[in-house]
Amino acid sequence: MTVESYETYEHDVLVIGAGGAGLRAAIEAQAQGASVGVVCKSLLGKAHTVMAEGGVAAALATTRSEDGWQVHFRDTMRGGKGVNDWRMARIHAQEAPERVIELEAWGALWDRQDDGRISQRPFGGHTYARLAHVGDRTGLEMIRTLQDQAVHDGVTVYMECTVIRLFKDGDRIAGALAYWRQSGRFVLFRAKAVVLATGGGGKAWLITSNSWEYTGDGHALALAAGADLIHMEFVQFHPTGMVWPPSVRGTLVTEGVRGEGGVLLNAKGERFMFRAMPDAFRNEYAADEAEADRWVYGDRKANRRPPELFTRDMVSRAIEVEVAEGRGTGHGGVYLDIASKQSPEHIKKKLPSMYHQFKELAGVDITREPMEVGPTTHYFMGGIKVDPETEESTVPGLFAAGEVAGGLHGANRLGGNSLSDLLVFGQRAGLGAAQYARRLSAPPTVDRSAVEEGMRDALVPFERGEGENPFAIQDELRHLMQEKVGIARTKDGLEAALDRLFKLRERLARCRVTGGREYNPGWNTCLDLESLLTTSEVVARAALERTESRGAHTRDDYPKSDPGLGRQNVVVYMDAGRVATRREPVPEPPPELKRLIEEGVPGA
Repeated sequence: MTVESYETYEHDVLVIGAGGAGLRAAIEAQAQGASVGVVCKSLLGKAHTVMAEGGVAAALATTRSEDGWQVHFRDTMRGGKGVNDWRMARIHAQEAPERVIELEAWGALWDRQDDGRISQRPFGGHTYARLAHVGDRTGLEMIRTLQDQAVHDGVTVYMECTVIRLFKDGDRIAGALAYWRQSGRFVLFRAKAVVLATGGGGKAWLITSNSWEYTGDGHALALAAGADLIHMEFVQFHPTGMVWPPSVRGTLVTEGVRGEGGVLLNAKGERFMFRAMPDAFRNEYAADEAEADRWVYGDRKANRRPPELFTRDMVSRAIEVEVAEGRGTGHGGVYLDIASKQSPEHIKKKLPSMYHQFKELAGVDITREPMEVGPTTHYFMGGIKVDPETEESTVPGLFAAGEVAGGLHGANRLGGNSLSDLLVFGQRAGLGAAQYARRLSAPPTVDRSAVEEGMRDALVPFERGEGENPFAIQDELRHLMQEKVGIARTKDGLEAALDRLFKLRERLARCRVTGGREYNPGWNTCLDLESLLTTSEVVARAALERTESRGAHTRDDYPKSDPGLGRQNVVVYMDAGRVATRREPVPEPPPELKRLIEEGVPGA
């Protein structure tokens, strides 16, 4: 095959991904004087951050003066079942308020209380109401603000451009190979530092809230470049996704519905979360409906939170039990009812997107009738192992922020922490990347033969006279992951999944596409499958290695948590071209923070 020409661009810092984390990193790197380029797979503004509806978690203490970074830190560590990197959790809790106020200074229009302060709503796992929000469109407002700031600052954006390979100069990062989706032509980005902000890989599952871009690209790129991944067994299944009609199954229903008082009911009309609540947490949550209602309607200091606001892993498992035991709805979910708890005016004001979403997609008026919901693949707690201070990976010059980075959330993410995560660590990744680039005396070099090899590999599917259908492989993968690597897992199921993933990879090597390269969905799917299969294998191998149930990782053959394994992290890496795992000790917090986690904050 004749090697074609390609475009070349050069930047000090290349940011891959234009969601909240990528934009915040780009803004910071630009502010540090670096030349910054942002590559996004879709159009600018079409980021998954937009799908985050409920709010951004930060201890602003506008609703409850008792709130502070210590309480937020404690909630995050407890929610993550203790395997979080305590250093990231502390930085996150301490710096989130400043990042939220900063966003306001850039133009974000937060909802307000009557006294003019930022309004904050309750969310699952948070001791106090601490989610700053804009109705149920918080992510959209954040992206609007960050996008405007980045464009105003002069950040260069490359839209509809997919990165398929990272390059190194020796042991350090040197650039990336990508292609324009509209033309299929290749482009080389040379860079002193690269920030991955590509999000997760939920499109490997059949039922997911994730959009088409979420194919695990950053995880696969980093792994191939030699970076370590951590916590990959912990995949969050959000308790409330739409279950009907089939065309929108998995579409997110914000936790803000439950934060505003929505209750979960089975087909018998029973509020089952009271029954599902573990005994260890009954002192923190309402004992009956009357107490829960008093909390919802403002008496939050004297009463305990409703059980619907328990952590997402617990609520998802409770819903799964109701359906499995025959108490689910006709479409295989449960009911989420806000209509009987709040007025139509309140619902339309606080949950406008949910009102329109159900009206338009399901023909349901949520001010009058309940929604049908069920668990949906939503978020990767696991990702690239990074330094807590700089967000640099184990590969020099390669940084990561947002969902593609691991460590902060541990075994289970609290709602709202993802948005403050991308602000806090997006800023730190941009700063770290700019400082790294500034220290280099000369830009790294990219071997032309490596670029040509990457181009040839990407075009091979066009050369096959016959072969596998990429869409058939994708469909089988999604069903496989849903069945074998879903909410509940077993050794036999995970081993069967790994065996079938190996066979799917063999089939991908025989994949064939036809037509031209311009906007070719078959070719795009072929290239996405490389990332999807790698990420799926990583999740399955990490899940097989953790022989206990913890947070979002449930092993039916090991239903209890193991204190010994709770002090170990599963790390995934490449060894001679194969995915391998090892265990490392969980970083031990200092005594004062350990006491705070175990004993709680006075008055909280």
